[in-house]
Amino acid sequence: MFIPCDRGGGSAVPDFKDFTLLMPAVSVGNVGQLAIDLVISTLDMTKVGYFYTDCLVPMVGNNPYATAEENSTELSINAEVYFLPSKKLVVLQIRSPFIKNKYRPFCETLLSWVKSSKCARVVLLSSSHAYQRDDEQLLGTPLRYLLTPDLEKAVGGRMQELNWKEMEKVAAYPGISDTDKVLHIPGGGITKLLFTESCSKGIQMAVLLKFCSEGDNIPDAFVLVNYLNEWLQLIKSEVNPSSQWKIPSSWRLLFGNGLPPALF
Repeated sequence: MFIPCDRGGGSAVPDFKDFTLLMPAVSVGNVGQLAIDLVISTLDMTKVGYFYTDCLVPMVGNNPYATAEENSTELSINAEVYFLPSKKLVVLQIRSPFIKNKYRPFCETLLSWVKSSKCARVVLLSSSHAYQRDDEQLLGTPLRYLLTPDLEKAVGGRMQELNWKEMEKVAAYPGISDTDKVLHIPGGGITKLLFTESCSKGIQMAVLLKFCSEGDNIPDAFVLVNYLNEWLQLIKSEVNPSSQWKIPSSWRLLFGNGLPPALF
């Protein structure tokens, strides 16, 4: 559940009515989480609270978006909420993996919060294993989208204008029967469950995902956040929009500090 920050003795719950909730799936390459980092850092979003849950591995660390020594010692935990009223945007950043068998309880709690806070829609940034694509998915762009029926009515035409490619359904029994098609997102974490639950509960949700492999997934994050920006226009689109995204200070530690020079 959402717990607002206690700033100066005040802990009033922000009004998220008609806001877009942007969040990552903890998926292959952590691409969604890295893309969310770019959004929070670039838009200089304000932390307004935490999403308290026992479904994620506990963690604590320094402020990942520190800009000076004064705010570098602020603590961050596994699920935090950021806010930007000027763009009617609220962001949930998830920083740790899910505990086994806790996907469903998390989805139920999250969607309950979405309904109670009256968010207009949810946008989930995700990824899927590139090596498990079928023949059709190997063609063209590595980016895909999904819309729940309720959101399809509102923005389906916009996706057609952008010439985006919807995530294909694949054969449930490859090589045996091609008539039964299912949604298959290997490596996507909670993506499929959260999407199908949103469909059944009448929640407007979009999934934006990229096929990728494990490794240095920073380039994938830039591709995914630019894909998001084509639709939501969070920053001005120019010839090279990637140059406008602000890399957070924590990214210097993605691959560790390296060996101390004193060892040589």
